[in-house]
Amino acid sequence: MNIIELLLTELEREAQTTRKMLALIPTDKLDWAPHEKSMKMKPLATHIAELPTWITLALKTDELDFATAPYEPAVAANAEEILALFEKGLADGKGSLSEAKEEDLNGKWVLRSGEEIYATMTKYETIRHAFSQTIHHRAQLGVYLRLLNIPIPGSYGPSADDPSF
Repeated sequence: MNIIELLLTELEREAQTTRKMLALIPTDKLDWAPHEKSMKMKPLATHIAELPTWITLALKTDELDFATAPYEPAVAANAEEILALFEKGLADGKGSLSEAKEEDLNGKWVLRSGEEIYATMTKYETIRHAFSQTIHHRAQLGVYLRLLNIPIPGSYGPSADDPSF
């Protein structure tokens, strides 16, 4: 199996878990956060939903410069719209990855804001970073949901709420 096939398999596997988590977001708690320093649930969920688009960003650009392309999060009013945003981004990311060649993964990619460099990675590393960010932020969302007493589905095995996994 080649690297692109492995990435596509992992992307789909993680998407299954991400869908389950995003579907649980209560509309009446979109502005809720567990702490004043924590991101509110809606921006957190929107960020998770948009992360698959970073695959395309990595493969079709050489950098993201926030100084010239400020981040504007997508608008979503409820879990259904957040899921739709995720599915659109997932299709975009899968499409770009399916069209890529192994050698495309070797190119350099930079995350910056003007002269300030946040990260310099290969395009492969950028894609893996997007996967890691998805997992990380999805876990944050799981904590938010747990604190709201919403049962959590299993991710990599059973959860306390979903022992049948």
